[in-house]
Amino acid sequence: MAERWFKEAVIYCLDVETFMDGNGDGYGDFVGLTSRLDYLARLGVTTLWLNPIHPTPNRDDGYDITDYYSVDPRLGTLGDFAEFLHQADNRGLRVMLDLVVNHTSDQHPWFQDARSDRESRHRDWYVWSDEKPDDVAQGVAFPGVQDTTWSFDRKARAWYFHRFYDFEPDLNLANQELRREIEKIVGFWLRLGVSGFRMDAAPFVIELTRANDPSPPKDFDFLGSLREHLSWRRGDAVILAEANAPSDELTSYFGEGRRLPMLFNFVLNQRLWLALARREVAPLLQGLNETPVAPESCQWATFLRNHDEVDLSRLTELERGEVFAAFGPDEAMQLYGRGIRRRLAPMLCGDRRRIELAYSLQFTLPGTPVLRYGEEIGMGDDLSLPERNAIRTPMQWNSSTNGGFSTAPSKQLLRRPITGGEYGYERVNVAAQERDSGSLLEWMGRTLRTLRECPEFGTARPRVLDLGLPTVLALIYDAPAGAMLALHNLGDAPVTVDVGGLPEQRGDPMEIYADDRYPEVQPDLRGLDLRASGYRWLRLRSTPGRG
Repeated sequence: MAERWFKEAVIYCLDVETFMDGNGDGYGDFVGLTSRLDYLARLGVTTLWLNPIHPTPNRDDGYDITDYYSVDPRLGTLGDFAEFLHQADNRGLRVMLDLVVNHTSDQHPWFQDARSDRESRHRDWYVWSDEKPDDVAQGVAFPGVQDTTWSFDRKARAWYFHRFYDFEPDLNLANQELRREIEKIVGFWLRLGVSGFRMDAAPFVIELTRANDPSPPKDFDFLGSLREHLSWRRGDAVILAEANAPSDELTSYFGEGRRLPMLFNFVLNQRLWLALARREVAPLLQGLNETPVAPESCQWATFLRNHDEVDLSRLTELERGEVFAAFGPDEAMQLYGRGIRRRLAPMLCGDRRRIELAYSLQFTLPGTPVLRYGEEIGMGDDLSLPERNAIRTPMQWNSSTNGGFSTAPSKQLLRRPITGGEYGYERVNVAAQERDSGSLLEWMGRTLRTLRECPEFGTARPRVLDLGLPTVLALIYDAPAGAMLALHNLGDAPVTVDVGGLPEQRGDPMEIYADDRYPEVQPDLRGLDLRASGYRWLRLRSTPGRG
């Protein structure tokens, strides 16, 4: 059904300004992105999630917005955006935008008006306190970088709240006029043709913050009214929310299917990294158990790396230490005391077998997979850049100057591509990997095409099969389209497993995808070999017409 398209999607996250420069000014733009749509379509993704595209002072990589109804001039014109949408639609690609309505830039006209006069229309669109709050540092989002959540504005003669940086004042969701404005913003971009939004910092968006209130309430009902507005404007549109919240709170974001249709699964992501560090499946099983069941009309989104740090805040201190030791042992690789600011390939030391295992795990865990640009070719990180910018370097297209990202002189680039070493653009780039049938890029394309032939992974709820092996994860998906068995060996030694008869099986099982050429699968599913870091996708049952 059209309204469930997101359950069988593959979402690709990119930042327009670092993807492809079409006019040679040093910034990526919509002309450049449009020229790469054929590449994205061939890769096998179905949906493009764009990081903020709006006008901005760019002090926080575009998340400090000054106009919600326009495109940043560096990225092109609104006409360029419309042409991009048209060309994406021609290739069957949907587009989602970042919806950043927790805060604005302090340069936004709303805030400038709000600080100018206590009686101004926009004063109550932000969160103010006439007196200095008791704890101005409570709840900082970026420990070690951000000092406070309340700052004094001399012109306003009051303190304003900012969950993030002091140049990003928080919006006040309690204001009804602001709520209607957010609905207008959503309606504007839906009318232009986008298929949905990724909501930034959802728990903070709905938090009704006031001075000296250590536990402000959350207005979940707003999510329901926004979902209703979204559905009336475009029936199949979705909101994918960033909600790194406690497990017992997550169901409130779904609201039994009345609120948000999609959530990132931070619980499973953090447990996945612990499982990879230990090379054991127990943490993954715990993550699956802790993940609430999504309503039938809703969906989880899975990811390995997103555009921020690998957030490990919901692990214990000892567990977090294990992941740090395995994947980010140097202090320069860590961030905010809770995360790792590296890309996947260097975290796994460039080990192709483990990289493939990690992606095979992600693709066969319950939910819709989300990929970060550049991960399909194994891009590295630049730890000399501050904070999260380490993983926000330009896309590496070929071995020419600037990695083919831009023809501008290097000094004009927003950020320079990674040069030299194991992950420099001279060695790691799209053009080289397209010529190599054994490259990570070609593997990713084959895997995504196969994944789209296995809708069970995105639409069915998994059943864990206990094989008595601490390194092997066995998940069975039973859906109207058929039944699938996914086997993964997280260990560094080969194993042989005996699955035996399964109620989901009809006829002889068939191997759909694997990391190696294994012996033919026996009807009784016994004697199944798995190499170290090996994986196998087996079809147990097909509906008529499916191979």
